Amino acid sequence: MWEKDININEVREIRSRTTVYFGVGAIAKIADICQDLKAKGLDKIIVMTGRGAYKKTGTWDHVVKAFADNGISYVHYDKVTPNPNTHHVNEAAKMAADFGAKAMLAIGGGSAIDAGKSVAILMKNPGKTAEELYEFAFTPTEAAPIIAINLTHGTGSEANRFAVVTIEEKDFKPAIAYDCIYPMYSIDDPALMTGLSEDQTRYVSIDAVNHVVEASTTKATSPYAIDLGISVVKLVAEYLPVALKDPKNLEARYFLAYAALIA
Repeated sequence: MWEKDININEVREIRSRTTVYFGVGAIAKIADICQDLKAKGLDKIIVMTGRGAYKKTGTWDHVVKAFADNGISYVHYDKVTPNPNTHHVNEAAKMAADFGAKAMLAIGGGSAIDAGKSVAILMKNPGKTAEELYEFAFTPTEAAPIIAINLTHGTGSEANRFAVVTIEEKDFKPAIAYDCIYPMYSIDDPALMTGLSEDQTRYVSIDAVNHVVEASTTKATSPYAIDLGISVVKLVAEYLPVALKDPKNLEARYFLAYAALIA
């Protein structure tokens, strides 16, 4: 198959609405990203993470060094949980406002990235709440610049216009979709994904398949969506068993990450 001819150690720049640095070693690109942020005057950042993966993967060391090297200051919200809720978003948005943050960097899977996207919207819409955002009380047209460092191969949130956050009091988990929350930059480094557990590996990969099954079988689908869907299913079918057997296999992680990205 074509993927056997791909050099997974060559970091590629994939541009759509989001510039994605993709490949083994792509985390090093955070230095270039921070240099660009500084040049644009985006020198105060709120960082959104869960409680552990951002450190366990080694990602944090790269990020804080890039911040220091480029004179970027930051505040860190590390309370994001799986299936983030509006309380997380409101709390982090207040932290960002108090600090005067100009951009948002999320490190993690879909939960951290989705919560971060939501915070980025509130940063440009002062006085609004996450509940208002997810009950569609207003339509945002602006968000603070978003940077995402993706640590799983499932949601594809690092390169799309979607976010999902739960309103716990109403047992309601809506999705939003706005062009303003396409990340400016994203990093997909398969080497950061080798620590996913067997269950996590399985669940996030099937999540990617679910996305394309939904998109490819609707009456509103397109040949483009169908073609991408076929590629995703083929890649996951081939490389998920490899990753489950050998979690450190970078080739498997690379193509599962690619499948999630295009899904």
